Amino acid sequence: MENYIIDESFSLERIDKVIQKIDPDKSRSTIKKMIEEGFIKVNDEVVKSNYKVRYEDVITIEEFILDTHEILAEDIPLDIVYEDNDVVVINKPSGMVVHPGNGVYSGTLVNALMYHIKDLSRINGEVRPGIVHRIDKDTSGLLVVAKNDVAHQKLANQLVDRTLSRVYLALVHGQIFDQKIKIDAPIGRDKNDRTKMCVTSHNSKQAITNVEVLEVFENSSYIECKLETGRTHQIRVHMAYIKHPLYGDPKYGYRKDDHSYGQYLHAYRLGFIHPTTNEFMSFEASPEPQFFEKLDQLRVEKVQL
Repeated sequence: MENYIIDESFSLERIDKVIQKIDPDKSRSTIKKMIEEGFIKVNDEVVKSNYKVRYEDVITIEEFILDTHEILAEDIPLDIVYEDNDVVVINKPSGMVVHPGNGVYSGTLVNALMYHIKDLSRINGEVRPGIVHRIDKDTSGLLVVAKNDVAHQKLANQLVDRTLSRVYLALVHGQIFDQKIKIDAPIGRDKNDRTKMCVTSHNSKQAITNVEVLEVFENSSYIECKLETGRTHQIRVHMAYIKHPLYGDPKYGYRKDDHSYGQYLHAYRLGFIHPTTNEFMSFEASPEPQFFEKLDQLRVEKVQL
């Protein structure tokens, strides 16, 4: 993912023409498809190809591989926590990719949704129908899916204005004795490794994670993390930044860890304002057995608090 801040020289030009100047190797048709499917956003929002950029707009360009793979519905079991005419709340298992891309075209949450759900919003195009927000492949837990475009737009607006609530449970290395911590550190792409994010002042966005310590053990801590923002890998990056990386995290954690399960991170609480009823709805889902097995293993260690 790349971020670009619009300067005065590009002001009031169409977004598609600006992208072609930024990346001349991309064809106009590819750029159009990327904009339509949400791979190119302005200020974290989906726009149309004729959108005219403004001074200091932030353009985000996600990695996009154009191919002819057809995204097919697959009979993959889903843990549907809630469903109505507008939204579906899913408890995603660890190990499942949210949407196709980067060479993965089957076994994703989108493939399963297309089988189980008759109607899905189309704002994000054919590759990401219904997907309002994502969680990492090896992160388990709750996410909301939109069944129509109106619901999708209202939920997306809640992400922007921070009224969509997301709370995670995590197991991290090291003892954290402060009961509550607010990590306010901007996140951007790691210039030395484009597959990673990092805390940086270069082409970054504000990122805020509120941490509450639930238990402390001999060499580890059990924590709750509430997001104020939703940057890529935010909790994983922030916890590594304060020297308490997640157990099992293959990208930001310790090499000595067992990475067979992935990071011990679970989105256990999700809250949002229903797009039709305007009622605030909140859902919870317990972590997977592997999470509790690791937690029990850590609890055997001497408790410090």
